Amino acid sequence: MGVRNDYARGQMDERPWGSWEVLDAGPGWCVKRITVNPGGILSLQRHRHRAEVWTVTAGTARVTQDGRVSDLAAGATTQHAIGVVHRVENPGAVPAVFIEVQLGEELREDDIERLEDRYGRG
Repeated sequence: MGVRNDYARGQMDERPWGSWEVLDAGPGWCVKRITVNPGGILSLQRHRHRAEVWTVTAGTARVTQDGRVSDLAAGATTQHAIGVVHRVENPGAVPAVFIEVQLGEELREDDIERLEDRYGRG
């Protein structure tokens, strides 16, 4: 089975918590810019097919990973291995922005297992 990547440069989407945009993508990798609005929170989630590396570029990102919570400022980086439960929220008054690098054999938007979601998505 080959590498699957459903992302392409320029793709974007608006979400209840903010937005994402694909900056670049290739076999086995994808780079997104993710903007989380003040008070926004992504679902508590995990992925079966990808790992992620996040680098905060603006604002404050409150990151939960396997039950541990930490606030990250611009320049901070965190990693989420395949299967690790994680989420990000924005506790600040300005947008939180981070760069997400996805790595894996299957990169697609439906590789999200939501364990908890403020916005009622399954």
